Amino acid sequence: MQSELQAMEANKVWELVELQQGMKPIGCKWVFKTKRESKGNIERHKARLVAKGFTQQEGIDYTKTFSPVSTKDAFWIIMALVTHFDMFLHQMDVKTAFLNGKLSEEIVMQQPEGFVEEDSKQLVCKLKKSIYGLKQASRQWYLKFHKIITSYGFAENRLDECVYLKNSGSRFFFLVLYVDDIVLASSDEI
Repeated sequence: MQSELQAMEANKVWELVELQQGMKPIGCKWVFKTKRESKGNIERHKARLVAKGFTQQEGIDYTKTFSPVSTKDAFWIIMALVTHFDMFLHQMDVKTAFLNGKLSEEIVMQQPEGFVEEDSKQLVCKLKKSIYGLKQASRQWYLKFHKIITSYGFAENRLDECVYLKNSGSRFFFLVLYVDDIVLASSDEI
């Protein structure tokens, strides 16, 4: 739980503010998961703070929620290219992906249970960035990712918005995004 809150603090996800009249904070809860290794032994325990997005109101707390993901066909085509051209393959998982998306709506959330200090009980978390559970979280992450990856010279595929290509002389790179998982195929070792 401490690790999750540290990631949120590092990403400046919220600030504590007085609740303004007419605003209704959404709730949040802790979700716990036990990660196991291939032999079934416990590798680590994971805690994630999740907003109760089901209480959000359309038009007030969010407008658009659609976020594209790559298709299985696109993934398999990239895998075929990797095999055919003997490319290098890297897989990445973005641990705090949804904490990077900027919010355009004004959303306040109750403070996380177990972490409310006595002198700030009356305050709420004004969200500056999205967190897991918000209806628009996936969309905001995708928009931020797209903006950054295209600034590095990657071009999105016209048929699959989550497949990107970058040419640099004789070197080329394919990047496939599936929510917060990334597959990078490159002609040269990175």
